[in-house]
Amino acid sequence: MELQFDKEVCPCLRFLTSQVQSQEQTQEVRLPDGMPDVGRVLGAWGQVLIRGKEWRGNGMSVSGGVLGWALYMPEDGSEPRMVDTWIPFQMKWDFPESQRDGTIHVWPLLEGMDARCVSARKILFRSTVSMLGEAMEPSSVELYRPGSVPEDVQLLKNTYPTVLPVEAGEKQFLIQEDLEPGTEIPKILRYCVKLQIHEQRVMANRLVFRGTAYLQILCGGEKISPWNTELPYSQYVDLDGSYGDQATASIRLIPTALELEKNEQGALQLKLGAAAQYVIWERVMMDAVEDAYSPFRTVELQKSEWEVPALLDIHKQPVALEAEWNGEGNIVDTALFCGYPQIRQDGDTLEAKIPGQFQMLYTDEEGQLQGTSVKGETHWQMGSDKDNRHHFFWQSGFPAAENAMDGYTLRQEMQTEVSVFANSAMTHITGLEMSDAAAPDPARPALVLRRCGGQRLWDIAKSAGSTVDAIQKANGITEEPEADRMLLIPVI
Repeated sequence: MELQFDKEVCPCLRFLTSQVQSQEQTQEVRLPDGMPDVGRVLGAWGQVLIRGKEWRGNGMSVSGGVLGWALYMPEDGSEPRMVDTWIPFQMKWDFPESQRDGTIHVWPLLEGMDARCVSARKILFRSTVSMLGEAMEPSSVELYRPGSVPEDVQLLKNTYPTVLPVEAGEKQFLIQEDLEPGTEIPKILRYCVKLQIHEQRVMANRLVFRGTAYLQILCGGEKISPWNTELPYSQYVDLDGSYGDQATASIRLIPTALELEKNEQGALQLKLGAAAQYVIWERVMMDAVEDAYSPFRTVELQKSEWEVPALLDIHKQPVALEAEWNGEGNIVDTALFCGYPQIRQDGDTLEAKIPGQFQMLYTDEEGQLQGTSVKGETHWQMGSDKDNRHHFFWQSGFPAAENAMDGYTLRQEMQTEVSVFANSAMTHITGLEMSDAAAPDPARPALVLRRCGGQRLWDIAKSAGSTVDAIQKANGITEEPEADRMLLIPVI
């Protein structure tokens, strides 16, 4: 006799890919007419902007570019000049053929940016962009529940509270501000932005979040110095579904456009485009039949496996990436380039290291502007099973340079976030193949005395031809017995 369990479908998302790619691009820029020849390059900066995403069925592509700047000292000894450029890139990811359009999320990092003089009239830019690309498609998990089962058939049932991704999307928004630095900025040399989220909440069919855009401008003129400002924002997203109080969201912000100009009155006008890439997570109670038997008939199990992107934990930890600079001079400006964490699993401990490179502008003892760089890194650990998968993300503002005993301490505060996912499939029963029930064997004993060796009651009952309920009643227990306890086992 065949017994098929009732099937239910639980909608969720499936990750088709989650991989980091790196790409190096170079671009040669000729100085505009009227700018003096290059003497030496002092430093280079960049801002990554994402312009487009394309889903291709068996892969995806992401396009964008690096808005780059290079500061140089002219050969004629006049004041430093800035040259800007746009370095386009396109990255592609392949994944298994998909029949449905999905969602693309990315998180780009500017891992390196430098420039050098190739002639008196040309500067060569080089940028290195690392990017985490994720593709998610609508999917579902099949849950199987037993219907009418003969009384003699015993079922081992368990319920697993599982956090699943149920919705993903993107909200684009624009921040426009008239900035008031307080003092006049004679010249804008370069500008960069960092986006942070401070609070987020799922409210039924709406995702609400607020945060801050941190803007840094390197100002030119008689004295070169950075000017920082903070721009708070709040946004909401109308979701496709409606979710309960336990639903949560993960959001990654990326800049898509950045413009900073002076109007005719000399005021600064900022236009900042951003995209909030979000995933909604909801707790689902997944019931599973894990085993079955009968004392009176043979029972063959029909099994299947769940392969779900279950979220186990989100580990948040503040860290600081630091380096020491022992040079002589006064630091004027500091920037940081860093890449994705280098991961090492040691047993049940995950060790991560973020490498970085600080770039500084400073004035030497003679008051001349110079450029240099120094490497730094940060380490941290967290407990995690070796079979888990991990997605890393962090938020940060701009680095700071603090006076130290023999120079400066360069420091970048980061709020890291590690999402931990289960990476193993779970087996469950989808149906039973059963023989006809046989009459009890009259030669079988009615009671067995057995010492418990640390086995589950289920395993003891199954091997002895009894039931968990009968063993519990005979021994006056409600939970698993301690090891070495003597048990009375009624044989059915």
